[in-house]
Amino acid sequence: MSRRYRFTDSWWLPVAPTDLHPRLADLEGYPAWWPEVRAVASLGPDDALVVCRSRLPYDLELHLHAVHRRPDLLETALDGDLHGWVRWRLSDEDGGTRLVFEQEVTVRSRVLALASYLVRPLLVWNHDRMLDSAIRNLVR
Repeated sequence: MSRRYRFTDSWWLPVAPTDLHPRLADLEGYPAWWPEVRAVASLGPDDALVVCRSRLPYDLELHLHAVHRRPDLLETALDGDLHGWVRWRLSDEDGGTRLVFEQEVTVRSRVLALASYLVRPLLVWNHDRMLDSAIRNLVR
C-alpha cells in the first residue's frame, strides 16, 4: 500500500467547453456549486487556499497554484495535506464537452497517511463521492 493516489475519470456534459471552462477556472466560485469545497481564499491571480470535505469527517487543507489555463486544459499544483497535481481536460464532443479529470497526489497529512495504509478503499470511495457531487452540480 502507498500514500500515492492516481485518479482518472471522464464524463460527457451537455455544455459547451467555452461555457464550462470559466466555471472550472474560477476557484473562488467553487463553493457556490461544489458543496464539498468548503472555503476558498484567494492569494493572488494564480494561488488559493482551499478547504475540502467529502463524506468522511476530515478537512483537507490545500494550497493550489495554477499551472495552465488553456481552453483545453486547466492544471493546478497542490500542496498541503496532499502534494501533487490535478487536471481538467476539456474537448468538444457531440455538442457538449468531454471532461476528463486527472489527479496524482501523495498524502502528506499524518492522519491521512496512516489511513492510506489502513483504509485506502474508504479514502478512494470518499474521493469518488466528492467527484460525483462536482459533476452533478457543475452543469446546474
